[in-house]
Amino acid sequence: MTVYFIGAGPGDPELMTLKGLRILKSCPVVLYAGSLIPREVLQEVEHSAELIIDTATINLDEMQQLFEQAQKDGKDVARLQCGDPSLYGAIGEQIRRLELLGIDYQIIPGVSAVAASAAYLGKELTLSGVSQTIIFTRYEGKTPFPERERLPQLAQAGATLAIHLGVTYMKKIVEELIPHYGSDCPVAVCYRTSWPDQDKVTGTLADISQKVADKGYKLTALIIVGRVLDTQAFADSHLYSQDKPNIFRKRKGVIDNLTELETRTQADK
Repeated sequence: MTVYFIGAGPGDPELMTLKGLRILKSCPVVLYAGSLIPREVLQEVEHSAELIIDTATINLDEMQQLFEQAQKDGKDVARLQCGDPSLYGAIGEQIRRLELLGIDYQIIPGVSAVAASAAYLGKELTLSGVSQTIIFTRYEGKTPFPERERLPQLAQAGATLAIHLGVTYMKKIVEELIPHYGSDCPVAVCYRTSWPDQDKVTGTLADISQKVADKGYKLTALIIVGRVLDTQAFADSHLYSQDKPNIFRKRKGVIDNLTELETRTQADK
């Protein structure tokens, strides 16, 4: 018996990995967080799974009881997690209990909200000479933070920031970031990315708070901050540089092949 922590992706059922879907379909017991994962993600197992439970209605102790019962019954469990399980998935405390119980588990990665939001925005989050670092963090609320990880400390690097679970603290976030990024720094807030009602708003640190307030975002929104969001002033990647002999030779080979193909096509006509 194994508990599989499966990254269900940010919401769109098609953004679950093939491996995640395959394992989900093989598990008789399915647990998922209904407030974060749309029911459509379960469409492939609605009539085949023996038990489907929305974990929004149970606590950690009750979840442990489900794991223990599944172990007794010899039934694998698919524990669906929104996005990627390793990012703010609260799987650490579940894994700790599984290890104490001697229950096997595996983690199946998923598409994160950051990746999906970057795609939604049509942006690359790392640009040559602009930012080569992305910091994933959340704003301090009920979860305690080490002093070294508070937002002003992280902001000193000037890296691209992806801030989870912080939209209700938008004004405080802006106040803490402006001294490091400048009031003109681009910001994007993506709401329920990849869900049918996905939405977004873009602006700068100077005006984003009001724009978010006008939209009325309260939960399930990701904040992305950084110059990568609004600049054309970046260098081409060295990946395709003709100054690299090995890359150029490979590229030349591709061009020769295309030229040969074109020649043959013309001859066939």
